[in-house]
Amino acid sequence: MTGEVKQEKWILGNAKILEKYDIFNSHSEEEKQLAKEGNSIVYVVNNNEILAMIGVRDQVRSEAKEVVNELNNRNIETIMLTGDHKETAETIAKEIGIHKVISNVLPTQKTNTIYELKSKGKFVMMCGDGINDSPALASADIGVSVNSGTDIAMDSSNVILTKNDLNSIIQLMDISKKTLKNIKQNLFWAFFYNCIMIPIAMGLLKPIGISINPMLASLAMVLSSITVILNALRLKRM
Repeated sequence: MTGEVKQEKWILGNAKILEKYDIFNSHSEEEKQLAKEGNSIVYVVNNNEILAMIGVRDQVRSEAKEVVNELNNRNIETIMLTGDHKETAETIAKEIGIHKVISNVLPTQKTNTIYELKSKGKFVMMCGDGINDSPALASADIGVSVNSGTDIAMDSSNVILTKNDLNSIIQLMDISKKTLKNIKQNLFWAFFYNCIMIPIAMGLLKPIGISINPMLASLAMVLSSITVILNALRLKRM
């Protein structure tokens, strides 16, 4: 952010904005130390003079480490994609078990990273809750946001986690896999039933003594539909 107060120029932002306005940073070592402690740094500048550094630290969700560990156990690659300082990002990533970190990126660079991963044939799920995440959420194969996120992040997502609990990501994946399996089962039984019963109903097998009463054929059709419905309802047990 930049602006004027009583004809004086004020700047708020990270180290990148100092470079943009050619402001000499004599506090880079202090920034590195604060970043190692997990802080994101905001500089306060007045008339090209650094007056203060503010360290802002995100609170890591209590369930984050458990969720990342479960994803790693499933051989799902987890990547931290953030606009935060490299040292800050790496400190938090180490704390929760993420091994790959892409830091200091702008919203467009987040989107480019998503496209790059997809170009390598990878299926990408992006989880985020901020305004800066919204382009990447829209670009991913599946965008996931939490209901405490910004409106634009939720609008850009395919899925919104209503519980505000990252464990819902694991549940989402489990439910999705079982739903797809259930759909395939239902398609198989529907086609299997029709492939057997339609020729009989048409009388094609009558010469070899196989036929069916039309009333029984109607009953069999109803039972087939009930079988598919009951199989689909098994998902409610999750």
